[in-house]
Amino acid sequence: MSERVTYKRLLRQFAAIGPYLREDLCEEGRYRFDCLSVCVSAKPAPDKREFWGWWLVLEQNDHHFRYHYQLGFYDADGVWLDKPVPKKHQAEVERTLNHFYKLLVDRLTVLECHLTPAEQVTNELAVTAA
Repeated sequence: MSERVTYKRLLRQFAAIGPYLREDLCEEGRYRFDCLSVCVSAKPAPDKREFWGWWLVLEQNDHHFRYHYQLGFYDADGVWLDKPVPKKHQAEVERTLNHFYKLLVDRLTVLECHLTPAEQVTNELAVTAA
């Protein structure tokens, strides 16, 4: 196995995936991502819009990563809330999460790292690269 992947290298690799990385919320060994999948209403000013989407936390132990995620609501104050996604938006939120997951797996594979769900992620909630 290759040497430990550095924090800075991981940040560069994760940032290259797309607009998901929340670098200001990351620290060595713990990385945070999110996606504003569906806009609730385009009427408010852009910085006050609310969204349905997901956030994901990735925790690192050497070359092994565990993830857990939550679907929910991003409010006008920029805070994620654990709220059930309306049925009409579930497919799009899940599509964006699965798309991100595939990109994440591809990046980690290149870095010779492994990704598994954290213990709190049940089989029904585990995302796939399919």
